[in-house]
Amino acid sequence: MAAYIVFTRERTLDPAELEIYAAKTPATLEGYSIKVLAAYGKHITLEGPEVEGVVIAEFPTFEEAHQWYQSSAYQEAAQFRFRGAIYRGLIVEGLS
Repeated sequence: MAAYIVFTRERTLDPAELEIYAAKTPATLEGYSIKVLAAYGKHITLEGPEVEGVVIAEFPTFEEAHQWYQSSAYQEAAQFRFRGAIYRGLIVEGLS
């Protein structure tokens, strides 16, 4: 069953760190079946605090999404995201 990783960027702290993150992240996806469904496109916040941007990525399974997020390659890249902005991230399983 498909699963989705959702990241919301709440506040940018250092754009240069986010640029490094953006450059490093594609290599972390090698070997994974991922489909990016949305990435920083037009959005409107309907409820809760405003966000600067949203990314939604589809993985074949919850386990594969979690494996990618926990991978050493992604965690190394993520350090730049952590310094660059305040994000909220989650994995949610899709419907069968």
